[in-house]
Amino acid sequence: MNRSPYFETMGFGSERDGDGRLVLTMGYAIDKMGRPGFLHGGAIAGMLEAVAYATLAEALGEDAARIKPVNVTVTYMRGGRDSPTWARAAIERLGRRIANVRAVAWQEGPDTPIATARMNLMLDRG
Repeated sequence: MNRSPYFETMGFGSERDGDGRLVLTMGYAIDKMGRPGFLHGGAIAGMLEAVAYATLAEALGEDAARIKPVNVTVTYMRGGRDSPTWARAAIERLGRRIANVRAVAWQEGPDTPIATARMNLMLDRG
């Protein structure tokens, strides 16, 4: 996986789940804090966007494309606490010019998400 400077700045790690899907990890740190004891919403949204881009880039493989956001909608379900966070994405549609990706972030388990995102992304295959 190509790790961008944003990945490094945010301290994202990566692993695979039982089905082999990419999962990003993010430890809690004071620089990711919103209100005391909680993750900043921007850190959560950034993680969702990063896992969506990484999952899409992995699916494109050798057929690389510049990925540009058309629409990103984040739904916050509950406050992210001061504990590790995981996120993964699923591609709902991968066309020639547009991809639709759904991402979810959780702390306790994927069945109790702290946030979800739906993204429409333009693919510039140049």
